[in-house]
Amino acid sequence: MENREKQYKAHVLAIPFQSAGHINPMLQLCKKLVRKGLKATLAITKFTSKVSFPKSDKVQIDIISDGYDEGGFFFTDPVPISMARFKEVGSQSILELLKKYESLGTPIDFIIYDSLLPFVLDLCKEIGLPAVASFTHQCGVNYIMHQFSHGKLTNPVTEFPVLIPGLPPLEHQDLPYFGSNIPYHFAYVCTQFSNVNQADYVLVNTFYELEKKVVDEFSKHLPVLTVGPTVPTFYLDRRVVDDKEYGIASADNDPSICLNWLNSKPARSVIYASLSSVRSASFGEKQLEELALALKNSNYHFLWSVKHFEAEKLPKNFKEEASDRGLLVPWTPQLEVLSSEAVGCILSHCGWNSTLEAISLGVPIVAMPQFIDQQPNAKFIQDVWKVGIRVKHDSNGLATREEIGRCIKEVMEGETGKEIKENAMKFSNLAKAAVSEGGSSDANLNYFVSKMTSSS
Repeated sequence: MENREKQYKAHVLAIPFQSAGHINPMLQLCKKLVRKGLKATLAITKFTSKVSFPKSDKVQIDIISDGYDEGGFFFTDPVPISMARFKEVGSQSILELLKKYESLGTPIDFIIYDSLLPFVLDLCKEIGLPAVASFTHQCGVNYIMHQFSHGKLTNPVTEFPVLIPGLPPLEHQDLPYFGSNIPYHFAYVCTQFSNVNQADYVLVNTFYELEKKVVDEFSKHLPVLTVGPTVPTFYLDRRVVDDKEYGIASADNDPSICLNWLNSKPARSVIYASLSSVRSASFGEKQLEELALALKNSNYHFLWSVKHFEAEKLPKNFKEEASDRGLLVPWTPQLEVLSSEAVGCILSHCGWNSTLEAISLGVPIVAMPQFIDQQPNAKFIQDVWKVGIRVKHDSNGLATREEIGRCIKEVMEGETGKEIKENAMKFSNLAKAAVSEGGSSDANLNYFVSKMTSSS
């Protein structure tokens, strides 16, 4: 034990929800904790390890089972069934992992679990192990869902505007939207608050200066600590200059294709479009056509990250016809793209990772939200932080090529765009300050580490 304590302060096991959008920020959090003197192990499932393996020379990666080793729980059963199996099989698998490290002489001192896996907290309470919840959504969205889960808001909401302390007035289009599987997904997201009051701390991937009011309100209910942005330090405080790896990425992807293309373009002349990472969130054929024609007609260069399931729905010959100004690729190294001088704005679905990355790097946002947290994110982007413009939909629920084009032009060269660019740079500087030595997120991590290691 004496030798172990000389090497690190404590050993943390991090258990993310098994999707790239949750694994990557959890991995970045682990890297931060390693730099604070902890030993960190990130647990991914057997299926995840087959599909894509996170990269890190600082964080140890280990394997657990979710009961879906061949197909992945995301793609097999309905949410209630898959999560019940994850709880049953995953709990046993986690216990086996804990025993493994105990036998190796490097026991786990506490667990950080993704808030969407509340059964991990139950397990920790059963065995007497400290547990910390990690929320990957912005604090405002978490607080909205907290209101639903505690009966302060009813689903569906029937009276507007919705007034919640610390948040702006919210209309119907500003609330989280769960699509056709509303009962399943809504109930599941609410479960993260079923026991979170028993967690030792609640870590949120945001920074205090971005969400002061709602962080203060949320902190009245839970021990909230803002620890973001969980972005590699190369892009923020540069305390570790070679820390550029974000997490999961396929070895088949070649970043040089789009980066070389960007390097040939003038400063702030490119629209970067990245609107979906999963098939279930993909636009329909008509909406993709409107989006494609908006980019083609914009008279700006554009880089569009188009997944294979979207490319097949594009207008015939679009890629060839737009090749004089546009580049379509199946994948982009997003942080490198956003940090390019050539990029003038991002056309985004407003997932929290993409939103926080754009804010951190000072890139204005044209917001086209689709579901879950993206609607409230878009509300904050336009009306609270004022770092972007939200695309409006017509009476048929369609964002037309004209409307998308209007928003792009306003952000790129309009009067409103000037204010947006100023705000984007302001919050970028605040994000960098938050993670720099002595900044709000850095101080919160120092406090967290001191509390969690005082008895290790």
